[in-house]
Amino acid sequence: MSGRNKTVPETSTTLLRNLARDSRHARWGEFVARYRPMMEAYMRERFPAVDADEAIQQTFVTLIKMLPVYHYSPEETGHFRNYLTGILRHKSLRLIKQAENDAGRLKRFASGLHGESDPAADSESEWRKSLMETALRQILSDTSVSQRTRIVFARVAVNGEDPAEVASSLGIGRNAVDQIKFRMMERLKEYVAALEKADGC
Repeated sequence: MSGRNKTVPETSTTLLRNLARDSRHARWGEFVARYRPMMEAYMRERFPAVDADEAIQQTFVTLIKMLPVYHYSPEETGHFRNYLTGILRHKSLRLIKQAENDAGRLKRFASGLHGESDPAADSESEWRKSLMETALRQILSDTSVSQRTRIVFARVAVNGEDPAEVASSLGIGRNAVDQIKFRMMERLKEYVAALEKADGC
């Protein structure tokens, strides 16, 4: 991101805890002042055609709902700024999708008749991908889940490693790996559903 040193704030875990406990906490003003410049810079660089104010506002609304279940773990899943810009990217893609739905239905239909690619389908795919990426970062940073479980899930489900090889390298049974993957996939679905609900889907 351009101007990273100037726009990326240091993460305050105390601030995040305060806001997670109270959605009306007085420190929200401090949070907005701290992170909005970074978010505006991100929008200028990545989504210059999108209404930045609308995308940022929607991001804050979703963040209020997600912070109570967010677990900050920069060593494992990256910094909070990555989580925040992940939501912002998701909102921006959703706004693009909405604009296309509002203004381009007839044009997309005509394009389909001529065998051309559908921009709406492309943006829908990107939007779904961003939602999944945001949920995945969240689940891999969930400290209520054991580190070994998260490692198994990351290696098998994210990296695509062979379950038998993962089981052997960690000294656990193949069935245990399969069970972990199943449980974590169910948890991932819950995170995705929570994001969709927060997003008003």
